Amino acid sequence: MIEIYTDGAASGNPGPGGYGVILRSGSHYKELSGGFRMTTNNRMELLAVIEGLQTIKKPGEQVTIYSDSKYVVDSVEKKWVFGWVKKGFKDKKNKDLWIRFLAVYKLHDVKFIWIKGHNDHPENERCDVLAVAASRDKVNQKIDIEFEAEKSRGTLL
Repeated sequence: MIEIYTDGAASGNPGPGGYGVILRSGSHYKELSGGFRMTTNNRMELLAVIEGLQTIKKPGEQVTIYSDSKYVVDSVEKKWVFGWVKKGFKDKKNKDLWIRFLAVYKLHDVKFIWIKGHNDHPENERCDVLAVAASRDKVNQKIDIEFEAEKSRGTLL
């Protein structure tokens, strides 16, 4: 059993953003984070989940993901994303990340649990600290290429 805790942040939304992830399985514990110069909160929430799932080495693991993002949790648990796939993600944001998510999601037995953000949940609070710190780290920020390309083309939905 693997537990993944996630959070995303963006200042300005869009603006500088980051994600934070905690993976825990038995005595194993790992933290991940990354920042981008221009992105959105929802992209970082979803990217946190993707990064967590991509870190798992063996396929077929039982994974519980804890997230404070209704956008991510409801999209999967209420099966909206699977309808979006059938419609080619027409008029949906973050298609690139949803496609990446689905590729790693299908490798495992994944369950999502929504947790209220900023509610003294220790792992969620730690993920928030990681995400905010990554969003402010100007030296190591990456470029969210797909987001910035869509923004410059004016095709963001």
